[in-house]
Amino acid sequence: MRLKHVAVASCAALLTVLSLGGTATADPTPPSTGDDALVVPVGPVPAAPEGIVEALQRDLGLTPDVATSRLANEYRAAVREPLLRQRLGAHWAGAWLSGDTAQFVIATTDRHDVRAIEANGATARVVPHSLADLDRVREALDRSARRRAPADTPLWYVDVATNKVVIQSHDPARTRAFVADSGVEAAAVEILPSTVQPRVLADLRGGDAYNINGNTRCSIGFPITRGTQGGFVTAGHCGRAGSTTTGNGAAQGTFQGSSFPGNDYAWVATNANWTPRALVNRYPGTVPVAGSTQSPAGSSICRSGSTTGWHCGTIQQHNTSVTYPQGTVTGLTRTNVCAEPGDSGGSFISGSQAQGVTSGGSGNCSSGGETYHQPVNEILQTYGLTLATGGGNPPTGCAGAQNTYSGTLASGAQAIQPDNSYYETTTSGTHTGCLTGPAGADFDLTLQKWNGSTWNAVAEGTTPEADETISYNGTAGRYRYIVLAYSGSGSYTLGVSKP
Repeated sequence: MRLKHVAVASCAALLTVLSLGGTATADPTPPSTGDDALVVPVGPVPAAPEGIVEALQRDLGLTPDVATSRLANEYRAAVREPLLRQRLGAHWAGAWLSGDTAQFVIATTDRHDVRAIEANGATARVVPHSLADLDRVREALDRSARRRAPADTPLWYVDVATNKVVIQSHDPARTRAFVADSGVEAAAVEILPSTVQPRVLADLRGGDAYNINGNTRCSIGFPITRGTQGGFVTAGHCGRAGSTTTGNGAAQGTFQGSSFPGNDYAWVATNANWTPRALVNRYPGTVPVAGSTQSPAGSSICRSGSTTGWHCGTIQQHNTSVTYPQGTVTGLTRTNVCAEPGDSGGSFISGSQAQGVTSGGSGNCSSGGETYHQPVNEILQTYGLTLATGGGNPPTGCAGAQNTYSGTLASGAQAIQPDNSYYETTTSGTHTGCLTGPAGADFDLTLQKWNGSTWNAVAEGTTPEADETISYNGTAGRYRYIVLAYSGSGSYTLGVSKP
């Protein structure tokens, strides 16, 4: 057992530091760059799922090289944004991607943050309002809308690129009265004339995908599990708790929870004839779901729905408030992807990362339009659901894992999870890892914590078996797992939960 421990430690000691240019290397150890610049390391950029590059060429008018470069930049930005947000703290004013190749832009209220931003390959913008300030303005508008939905003001959102809360309006005079009634700072608000009239995208036609109570049709969002129960998430306006669903004419499931308006999310528990798979229909083909990391504004995003199939565009803004005839829904993400009735509840995905379920929109896929989605992570957290990832279910004994990762290792090789990087917790609590390795092999699992200068092992599973389970009660900080093929080779699955 001591020899096995040394093998893990030695492998970890040989890992190299990543360059700023994103060269594919193995170690997410943050390099020392001085007090003013924290460089967030990024692991190798994963290959784009099949069909994504072609869809971006078609819908965004990109060349294959530009589409590939864009996906790589989006991946790096998604990895760096959470830690840079923490680094800037109260100065953080948002981040977005700009241009065909998705150049990373970060806004701050403090010019002293410029060095740290630029050290991470991003463009810095110094602005007057922090994102927290703008969120407070949006929340005040939301509270006012809950008292009385503003019929002439279809939507509002925090636009980090303009450092304003933008309000789209059919009648600017009435919208100004709505703003005044909300008591928000006028300098933080911009009113734009608009003819947009959002509507929910369910219709009254039967068809494929899934039907509700035998008459209306919506689209599956993402397959999930809740313990041993399978199911999927979808839009709340598609059905209420207790509504029954069918798929392809066969009995399917029942709505367990639903919220609309205010939110627009729901989940359906399916019967034993339906198996959750970590896949999104690409019409034709499929795209795998590897996780649910939220992409910044400006990222490419694709939508799958049972009426119009597969369409792509870009994220315009997060935290958008939309007023439908039924009432206002807050916390949506606005995109320029088209959609039509029947697409409601369907999947929004960036690369292989689940983003949300289709709520509503305006326009159509002939003339164009915009569509709003309910972020998937809020749905998972609200109902205690686990997203199906990696093309399968969590390993045996880890059915409740928050995230699942898969890979293949040759004998003596190792992998760093999650996704050749690390995760961060802001609270103390229990970290659990459950590894399922190939039959006849000896795979080991180590949990490491960053101490400010190096990674230290804090928990290990080093039995002579292929499967390992570890649990560690730790404080806030950065953690990562090392999967080691001590002997034997083959595929593994790792289920991970954190505080």
